[in-house]
Amino acid sequence: MDLPDEVVDEVRTRLHRVRGQVEAVERMLLAGRECRDVVTQISAATKALEQAGFRLVAAGLTYCVEHPEEAEADGYPLEAVQKMFMKLA
Repeated sequence: MDLPDEVVDEVRTRLHRVRGQVEAVERMLLAGRECRDVVTQISAATKALEQAGFRLVAAGLTYCVEHPEEAEADGYPLEAVQKMFMKLA
């Protein structure tokens, strides 16, 4: 399944944000920051990763609904995309 360029761009932006958050966690740990601050940053990174995954699945679901035959031929029947969603849920 080909993802629209805007979806790829959006997910890449989210992943860049996650990278920055993970690097911040490492810096915080090295600096001896408070546990609650580190956990807050880890939570933000986790949320950003979840959002990236949900964006991909949403694009997949849209593709399946708009092009069911092509999606199935590509190996993405609606049921498979629904299972991907459940992995993130």
